[in-house]
Amino acid sequence: MASDSVTTCLSPPVHYVICKLGFEKKDTYDINNILSENGEVCWQAVTEHVCYLESDQSVDYIKSIRSLGPVCESVNLHFKSLTKEQFVIQYALWFHWTNYTELFLEVFDVLQHTQTTEVALGLMKLTSCLERALGDVYLLIGKDCPFLLRDLLASEQLAVVFGQAVMNVLRVFIGSPYGLNLRNVLWHGFASPQEIPAKYCAMLLFLTAGLGQLLQAYLLQTKCILVHRPYVIFVSLEELDVFPDLNHETLSIAEELVKLSSFVLKTMLPFWIAALTAFKQSRYADCVILLLPQLEVGLRLLFTTMNKCPNRLLTAEPSALYTTFDEMLAKHLDNEEVNQLPAVLEEPAMEFLWDFLNHQEGPRIRDRLSHGEINLEAFPREVANQIVAFAITLLCRFSDEDLFAFKEHMVIKPLMNCASCYRSRFHPISRLKKQVLECMKSVHLWPELPTVPEEHIQTIKGLEGHAEASTLILVISQIISQLQQYMPQNCCSSDDAINSVLTERLLIELCDMRICTLYSPRPVLEILVVLRKISTQCHQVSEQVIASTELRYKQWMDKTLRSRQRHNYLRMLNSIKFLSPVLRLILVLITLELVNVHLVCKKNPFDYQQYLKFLKSVLQYTENLVTYTSPEKNKWDETMELTNKALMKIRKISDRKLMLMQLPT
Repeated sequence: MASDSVTTCLSPPVHYVICKLGFEKKDTYDINNILSENGEVCWQAVTEHVCYLESDQSVDYIKSIRSLGPVCESVNLHFKSLTKEQFVIQYALWFHWTNYTELFLEVFDVLQHTQTTEVALGLMKLTSCLERALGDVYLLIGKDCPFLLRDLLASEQLAVVFGQAVMNVLRVFIGSPYGLNLRNVLWHGFASPQEIPAKYCAMLLFLTAGLGQLLQAYLLQTKCILVHRPYVIFVSLEELDVFPDLNHETLSIAEELVKLSSFVLKTMLPFWIAALTAFKQSRYADCVILLLPQLEVGLRLLFTTMNKCPNRLLTAEPSALYTTFDEMLAKHLDNEEVNQLPAVLEEPAMEFLWDFLNHQEGPRIRDRLSHGEINLEAFPREVANQIVAFAITLLCRFSDEDLFAFKEHMVIKPLMNCASCYRSRFHPISRLKKQVLECMKSVHLWPELPTVPEEHIQTIKGLEGHAEASTLILVISQIISQLQQYMPQNCCSSDDAINSVLTERLLIELCDMRICTLYSPRPVLEILVVLRKISTQCHQVSEQVIASTELRYKQWMDKTLRSRQRHNYLRMLNSIKFLSPVLRLILVLITLELVNVHLVCKKNPFDYQQYLKFLKSVLQYTENLVTYTSPEKNKWDETMELTNKALMKIRKISDRKLMLMQLPT
């Protein structure tokens, strides 16, 4: 990979638009034209600089950028002439609508000493925060906020609040591939630090304050109240814990690696150094915001090298596609040829990237940061730790230099080991494994539940069903013996098949089997949706049984149950005898099907539909169980009849060898 020879990732037209076009007009612009004495933005004077094409009255981005260039310069000089205190007095109030005033004050500080990396970082944070705030404004009128900034800025809803001319000014700077497109160029790692003029950052700061003034007028007029959507919070951070904690020594080695690795474009080196510095200074959001675009650049370099398409290293023209994570992690290129990057990165690294960036149930870090969904001040160290550690492993793996000494270093080697044995945690397959094990744990609590002595159950007249429960347990044993050949060999088959086979140990062993998660075909994903729903319903039944048992036992001991309730309670205790084996059977069934889930692609369309129908009937059974075992319904006798039907269906399908585990591999 020739990372030294690349001097820019901006294609010539894009480089011209960002670095040259806004500097062509040399005249100085008087700030008082666009700023009134009482500190209000004169939007009319700003919007006059937006030019339109004669043909269809759409924005002429080239002329507009050229015309706005001196205005941006004037705003930049104006901010430089203010002290922090003056800026706060004059502008702070107008940033309140963004719900993150401190960020805009921070960007003002950055503009004072124009350190290029800091300006780029400031712009990335400003644009993501602005997008989130504009989304909140959109929701004053609209229902579902557009996911893409481009669509948000072009929406009628924002034009109603701010006026179309104002939205067009914004689109010159962000959100249109024909304009400066600063947000995308930075967030996708195309711009190096020295390529982003500080005056555009100053202008966006100025425009954000102006939007605040317009919004205040709109809110006063309509008597609406702006509501901010809550931030996304990372739950269960322990699930994101992949790599050991990075210490000072590891970070020092990383700083050496960055200078040697060919994964790093030399023009981008300041971003890498700034990211590692931010981590050391406990600025974890800054660290990840700086690093994610750099991972994208490094992977784009690999992608373009492996797929022999060097032109795709550069920003695309508006009419063509940018090469971003989405394209690079896909199975095929846009010409239907196989993407070579996955083979080079190998499965563990691909799974890590999919987990942290793409899977719907994963942290989706890049999306959430770039769309302003995360509270930057409370960004968890744990998440930053994973991204930095993963980046270090890529620096080691992809380099022209011989970095053997680094890879074997005692603080780097554990990172390399963790990376090489990573398994997906957020793919639906991995989520189902987790669900099944959690549900089994819940069902395993049943034997410990407090219960009345057996002789009490005998004394109640009219409580039949002992024999039926035994019959159901017999059917379960028959199904187990049919399916035992498809289970791991060491499943002991003692006389008590239910308790020796339907165990947590078996599930753990099955869930430990590696199942390919990358690029799962659609039929596999469809089956997974149904299996996961079944597992969720089983868990719900288990939780309801536990809650009811504990409550009824207490009421029994306190003698607060009426005669009918006592009967019902004893029926419930009777039902539990077969419900526990049934739930465990279903959990083992869906886990065996999960282990063989890729075989579903071998079924012809008719067999596939039949199989799906069978799974949906099991789902229907579990949904009915949830209803019958709920505290409101308490229909325990009916669960027996339901269960009998469901077991007959399972046995029939098993007899016909229609399950995935029964297909010849």
